[in-house]
Amino acid sequence: MSDTFVVEAELRSDEGKGASRRLRRLEAKVPAIIYGGDSAPVSLSLIRKDFEKHLEKEAFYSAIIEVAYDGKKEKAILKALQRHPAKDFPMHADFFRIEANKAVKVSIPLHFINEDTCVGVKLGGGRIQHTVNEVEVLALPGDLPEFIEVDMLDVQVGDIIHLSDLKLPAGVTSTALALGDDRDMGVASVLAPRGAKAASGDDDDSAEEADESEGGEES
Repeated sequence: MSDTFVVEAELRSDEGKGASRRLRRLEAKVPAIIYGGDSAPVSLSLIRKDFEKHLEKEAFYSAIIEVAYDGKKEKAILKALQRHPAKDFPMHADFFRIEANKAVKVSIPLHFINEDTCVGVKLGGGRIQHTVNEVEVLALPGDLPEFIEVDMLDVQVGDIIHLSDLKLPAGVTSTALALGDDRDMGVASVLAPRGAKAASGDDDDSAEEADESEGGEES
């Protein structure tokens, strides 16, 4: 990945809901934790405005992050993020330590390309529907992609792109597909134009009425 993110953190001694609320309200900080590997979990606090700048970048959510605290840096990924349900600001972050030789599960964003030139849209009048916007993969930290492209160029009306159709980089596997072919869910599709079925049905009804009318005249 091209971006390297360094999250500056401080050790946090006070824990519990009350301490977390004070941290957020009085100090404009975000409570966090880093865990995993052979080391014990460590409670941290992050400067909210600096952390929010990282969160503005899509690559941050699937990147290898350096969490700096107490004079050291640990490589990790953002495993979970809790946001305020109404105001959307970060309320808590979980970082998971990683090792270069151990595969990790990460949700990778999907980038849908060539939607404006999609055959099913330009020629068929259809509309594109995204079923999911990210997929979970398993890979070594160094093999994790920043995003996965979904090419919509040749997708016809009624076609569905499945997980198995995605071109994953070498060393990257879909965690869903690893569980079996029945997990091969749809990722995107091109739906028929609105009213297309209704119009087709009206034509069929008209044809039937015409046939009945002609039959009546013959009798």
